[in-house]
Order: sequence, then structure tokens, then C-alpha cells
Amino acid sequence: MIRSLIVILVIIIASTIGLSVYLQPDDLRNCERAPSSNFNCQPVDAIVAVSGGDTEARAMEAVYLYKNGWADIIIFSGAAKDKTGPSNAAVMKNIAIESGVQDSVILIDEYAETTKENAQNAQKIFTEHDIKSVILVTSGYHQRRASLEFNKYTNDVNILNHSAKDDKNWSNWWWATPSGWWLAVGELARIIAFYVVGA
Repeated sequence: MIRSLIVILVIIIASTIGLSVYLQPDDLRNCERAPSSNFNCQPVDAIVAVSGGDTEARAMEAVYLYKNGWADIIIFSGAAKDKTGPSNAAVMKNIAIESGVQDSVILIDEYAETTKENAQNAQKIFTEHDIKSVILVTSGYHQRRASLEFNKYTNDVNILNHSAKDDKNWSNWWWATPSGWWLAVGELARIIAFYVVGA
């Protein structure tokens, strides 16, 4: 009986850790605060932050990367959640400007309502500005699916993943809350759908 409980506990812990690692790939995990010559640690052409969830945390992570020299351009993508107000991209841009980022280095896509549209609309910006490498910023639970969509819908652009660190909806303790499991399982279901139906 005790042995069975231990086995079940180990399976649960291993599955939780595995799901956490799978959902939130971080290509900058072995990098210092600023870029270097190490693998995946070189500067990129742009930082792309997509809205949704904790939009402010995603914007601030993009600003953090910009200020530490990872790119000279920031792209914010996201339509308005409330159609009577400004787009999420515009809100993120304002957050960046209030944090000291110059307006001239910020590009926005105010029309994307889904992750797929984030990727498709970003590709237009990439082409227009000859962007070949980006750091993609979103929430940890959303990082894998966002990466899949961007790699599918952007052409010849190297996508590096990096999640927002101070996300109010997602932390290292996500598994301790019902909302954390809701987000994790929901994303896993969407990833399965992506592979099954290609969307």
C-alpha cells in the first residue's frame, strides 16, 4: 500500500515537472542578464511581446530585455480586449514609454485577436523591417503554443523563447492552485489541437 502511494506520488510529481518544463521553453535560460557570444545569447533583431493574460508583465519583460541590450526594436501585438478602449498593443506601448523606452523603437500590431494572428501579423512586420531573429515574450503557460504558432506562420525568422518572470497568473507554484491547472491543461489541449488540426 505504502509503495503504491509512493509510486503514485512520484508519477504525479514527475508529470507536473514535465508539464511545467514542456509548456515554458526558455532559450535564454543559460544566458546572463545581457547578451554574450554564447549559444542563443547573442542580440536579436527584435523583441516581440504578445498580449493576453498578464499583459503588463509581458510588456515589462520586453522592456527589461530591451534595456539590457537584447534588441533595438520592440514589437507589441494584440487587439483590444474591450473594443471601446485602446488596443492591448497600444497599452503595452504606453507601459514601455512610461518605463523610458523611446517611441521610435516600438512597433505595434493592434489587430491580432488570437495567437495565430499574433504570428501572422508579426510576419508582416518582420518582412517590412527585415527582421530575421526575435525573442518571443509571453506568459510561461502560453510560451510553447506561441512558439509553435510563430514557427509555423513566420518565414525564415529565428524564434527564441523567453517568458515573463513576474506573471501574476503563473509562477513556479502554478501547480498549487486550481487556476494554474486550468491554464496548464487548457494550453495542453490547445497544443494537441494544433498538432491534430493544425490550428
